[in-house]
This record gives sequence, C-alpha cells and structure tokens, in this order.
Amino acid sequence: MSSKLIRGTFILTLGTFISKFLGLFYVIPFDRLLRGHEEGASLYQYGYVPYTIFLTVATAGVPLAVSKFVSKYNAIEEYAVGRRLFKSGLLLMTITGIVSFLIMYAFAPIFAEMTIKSDDQVITVAQVTTVIRAVSFALIIIPFMSLIRGFFQGYQSMGPTALSQVVEQIVRIIFLLGGIYVVLNVMNGTVTTAISVATFAAFIGGIASLVVLIWYWFKRKPQLDELMLEDKGQVQVSLRSMYKEIIAYSVPFIFVGLANPLFQLVDQITFNTAMADIGNARVSDHAFAVLNFYTHKLVIIPVSLATAFSMTLIPLITTSYTSGDRKTMRRNIDQTFQILLFLTVPAALGIALLAEPTYTMFYHSDALGTSVLRAYAPVAILFSLFAVTAAILQGIDEQKFTIFSLLVGLLLKLSLNIPLIKLFETEGAVLATSIGYAVAILINLYVIKKYARYQFRLIIRRTAFIAAINIVMAVVVLAIYWLLVKFLNPASGFQSIFIVAICGGIGGLVYFYISMRSRLADKLFGDRITRLRSKLRIG
Repeated sequence: MSSKLIRGTFILTLGTFISKFLGLFYVIPFDRLLRGHEEGASLYQYGYVPYTIFLTVATAGVPLAVSKFVSKYNAIEEYAVGRRLFKSGLLLMTITGIVSFLIMYAFAPIFAEMTIKSDDQVITVAQVTTVIRAVSFALIIIPFMSLIRGFFQGYQSMGPTALSQVVEQIVRIIFLLGGIYVVLNVMNGTVTTAISVATFAAFIGGIASLVVLIWYWFKRKPQLDELMLEDKGQVQVSLRSMYKEIIAYSVPFIFVGLANPLFQLVDQITFNTAMADIGNARVSDHAFAVLNFYTHKLVIIPVSLATAFSMTLIPLITTSYTSGDRKTMRRNIDQTFQILLFLTVPAALGIALLAEPTYTMFYHSDALGTSVLRAYAPVAILFSLFAVTAAILQGIDEQKFTIFSLLVGLLLKLSLNIPLIKLFETEGAVLATSIGYAVAILINLYVIKKYARYQFRLIIRRTAFIAAINIVMAVVVLAIYWLLVKFLNPASGFQSIFIVAICGGIGGLVYFYISMRSRLADKLFGDRITRLRSKLRIG
C-alpha cells in the first residue's frame, strides 16, 4: 500500500477517531445533566436528524467532490484549474448554506409534525420545532468550512481536516454541556431551552473549525503558490464545465453522505407510528433515543476508520485510475478491505459481547439499551463496508451505482421497518437497517468486481481467517465475563468499568497475539509489525 495512503489514513483516522471519541464521551455528562429530563436525548436527536440531512444537501457533496476534482487536475500538473474552482466554490457554498438555513428554519413545524405521531408521546410538536430551528443556524457556516477541507484533501493534505474536526468537536461540546448546565441549574429554564442551546453549539463549533482552516490556508498558501508556478496551463476549463463535472461527482457524494441520516430519518418518521400501533406510544420517545442516539453513538465508533479510509481513498484511487495504474489501484483496494475488516470486526464484536457493562459504563443500567446495543453493534461492520465500497465506486467513476445501491437499501428499510418494529419492537428497526445496508453492499461489491476487475479470492480467505481469530477471541472474552459477573455487577457503573477493561484488554491481547503469531499483521501492516514481532519474540 502506498505511503501516502498509510500517512493520509493515519492522520485522518486519528483526527476522526479523536472527534468520534469526544462525540461519544460527551454523552456521559450529557446523560447526567439530563437526569430527571429523560425526554432531552430524544428531543436532541429529533432535531439533529433533519439537520444532518439538510447539511449534506447544503454542501451538495462538494467537499469530497472538490477533493476528487483537485486531485485529478493536480495529477496532470494543472493546479490553476483547482484553484479557480476553489474560489468560486466558496461563494457557492455561502449561498447554499444561507438558503438551506432559511428553508429548514421555515419548514421546522412540518418536520416536527412528521415526527410526533401521538398525543400520548412525552414530547410535543412545538418542542421539536424549537430545537430544529436552533440547530439550523449551523447551516450558514458549515458548508463554507467544508469546502476548504475538501480543497486540502485534494492535495492529499489531511492535517487541516483532522485538526479542524477535533477543534470543532471540542468547542461544540464545551458550549453544549455548559449551555445545558447553565439553563437547567442556573437559570432554572426548561429542557426545551437547554436542548436548543445544545444544538446551537453546532454553529459555535463550526466557527472554531473555520478559524483553524483559515490559519492553515495562510500557512500553506506560499507552498500552494509555488505549485501554481509549475502549472502547465495546457488545459482550459470554464467554470460551467467545472461545475458540470462537480455536479457529476457530487450527486453520489450526496447520497453516500445521506446514507446513515436517511436510514435514521426512516426510523424518525415510522418508529413512533409503529410503536403507537402496538400500544407503546408512552415509551416510544425513550426507545427512539436508545436506538438513534445512545446506542448509535457507541456503534459508530468503529466506523470512524471506514470514514477515514473512504476520504483518503477517493483522491488516491482517482489519481491511479486517471493515470491508468490499475495495479496500484487494486493493491490499495485490496489492502484497505483487509485492514478495515481486521480492525472493525473485533471492535464491533467486542461491543456486542460486552453490551450490558458497556452501556452501563457510558450511560446507566438499562435493559432496553443493553438488548438494542447487542443487536446493533455488528451493524457497524456494514456501515464501514458501505462507506468504503461507495468510495471505491466513486474512485473508479462508477458512482451512479452508489445511488442505485443506496436507493435499493433505503426502499428495503422503508418497506420492512414498520412490520419488523411491530414484531420485534426496537430491535426490529435494527434488523431493517441491517438488511438494507447488506443488500446495498452486495450491489457495490458486484460493481467493483465487474468494472474494476477486482478478484475477491484473497479477501475471502483473509476474511475467513479474521473470523476464525475473532471466534477464538470471543470464546476467551465470554469465559472471562462469565467468571467476572460472579463477583462484579454489570449493572453498576463503577464495576462495569472493570468488567469492560479486563474483558476488553484480555480479548485485545488474544487477538493481537494470534494475528502476530500467524503473521497476518505482518501481511497487512508491513515491516514495522515484523520488527515489532521480532522485538516481542512472538513466533
């Protein structure tokens, strides 16, 4: 695998992981601050799902499309083309951001009515409307900021994106938690006001991120200007042609970015209806928060690696595809699949095996939370595979199939959600999501096989071997867990920490040892692991 893929993925993975890590752990004090206001988490999520969809449409997939576009013309030393696009794109993103904000703010009552299906629910339409309007302000600034990230990624410079993500998350969380505390404990305000302040934190975090990116721009501008001096100037592309190409790139990015939010939106507009039909309207808001907020925060952590890979893959695969270097392209794809499965599968399996103490450790003891997390954790593997396969399709210019696969997956989710929720309640929504994603991934894999002429024989063998290692690890973890629960209570927040740390630590060591002993880690990560294995005298 190329050094640029490793370095870029490492930087972006680190930044994304830290951002996701912070995005997970802020939920612990968030949950504590809302004790006595259990509807707060549901209210927060009801506002955030529409916001995420509007944000994806507002950016129109342009950041990643710009990354691909800039990378393409940089590969042939036509740097001026990407610079012109960048300048005009900033204006476009400002306009789309403002327009999206106005639409979301104006239509907030309609979105709220689509969410609240019964008068027996704890949360009202007016509360949801207020929260949606509060979070909509972030649309003004985030698209503009995201375009700058995409420009840097086109130069395969992942540092600005990684650092700005972390700063954005830190500032957002500080404002969010501080705002909730002040409203509820100092001002004695309502939970609606507190959650409105919490969602407005997205706007404050966006400003902080933009400051970081502007600093990077002035720091890197001399180097970028030097590259402009090397510009061949042989390709003249009009702005109209640029945007035509960008739109062609962007549409698939929109759908990929919308994948998870759209699946969550299906839950938001159908979950309460299905729960009300089976007489569970009173607990519907809490169950929705468990599904799409609490457990989702835990499940999405292993997916951060896939997100980083997909963002790094696009410019690299585009470059090798444009230059006709199919061998390098296939090698990058091959290595990415293997490393993705090697890291994501044990993480998802570990969360599922330790669902009760994990949920208790982060939030509080909850039977519903435990059962949903146990069912939901393996879906992280599907989330990861969809992100990476979609990125590969975009890299080989077969992005139209990404749209098709996602639409098929969403149609299955929409068709199955209400029947499965009526049968299995909250776990039914998880099952419908799993089926939708699985079918979408199979379609993507078929297209990769056909158009990239990619052979899956090696991946199938490695996947089987990785599965075998995980089975051994799971047996060990379950045995230790069985012993520990004789002395420790997984329903206790403090004791659950020890259970997770001991089981997770030993399970990780078993997985590490077998992968080193079998030399699988050497094949995936190269000479550095070989030297480490020699130092540790393993094998």
